[in-house]
Amino acid sequence: MSWNLSGTYFENCNCDVICPCIWSGLRQEATHDRCLAFLAFHVEQGEIDGVDVGGRTFAMVIDSPPVMADGDWKVGVLLDDGADESQVEGFQRVLSGQAGGVPAMLGPLIGEIVGFEQVPVSFEETDGHHRASFGDAASLGVDDIYSTEDSEGPVRLSNVFHPANDTLTMTRGADGNRVDVFGISFEGADTSGFAAPFSWSG
Repeated sequence: MSWNLSGTYFENCNCDVICPCIWSGLRQEATHDRCLAFLAFHVEQGEIDGVDVGGRTFAMVIDSPPVMADGDWKVGVLLDDGADESQVEGFQRVLSGQAGGVPAMLGPLIGEIVGFEQVPVSFEETDGHHRASFGDAASLGVDDIYSTEDSEGPVRLSNVFHPANDTLTMTRGADGNRVDVFGISFEGADTSGFAAPFSWSG
């Protein structure tokens, strides 16, 4: 089986800006008792075992101990309800880590897969604003952070350990953010976030 996915991602978590998990390679304690995160991925181009999956959107919902490197993560997956049966089967194999690549690398950190559901999804990125809704499970957005009003670009972190990219744009959670699915619940207004292009294969 061969596969590739590329597109854009953003995330929001319950940590104060900036999430210490990211700059420490998952070794620094989160700023709260648990690290709760929602990572949304929009696939612009992709293929799984010959099946075109371009245009599909999915999210990974994570509940981990405060030191993420300790493992024992609870992870749930949401996939847009426009995916047909063959696309769903492909995403299940890839995101469970069965097909190698980045999801397989995360496998040792995951203690439990708590769910895989299809829901209506919208995903939009415009001029430094990133927005998504996943049915009743989540509605969230993040906004790029600029150091000054006349900055040429947003603040970025480079050389980080992260499944999406080793360079991330820093963002801040928008008002009204909420996640409530798979027993994982948090509100991410004014908390840490990131955005970047991603490219996975296996």
